[in-house]
Amino acid sequence: MSQTPPTASATTRAARTTTRPSWPAAWASASNGAERTNVEEYCVSEGWIRVAVGRALDRRGNPMTMKMNGRVEPYFRDIA
Repeated sequence: MSQTPPTASATTRAARTTTRPSWPAAWASASNGAERTNVEEYCVSEGWIRVAVGRALDRRGNPMTMKMNGRVEPYFRDIA
């Protein structure tokens, strides 16, 4: 298992090309210096993250999301 997170990740069922594997360690992504742990999707090369907005769901049962632009730095968070 690699210790470097992938450059793009998605958790939605619709995203077939890149899916987040089940990692034993928790992960987070930072956008413009603010740490975000509720990231649904991200892309380092394009510089955006998609975060859940509140507890609202769309008609398919997926969380409503908002796309934020900025510098993205995915990393593994130490659990210990």
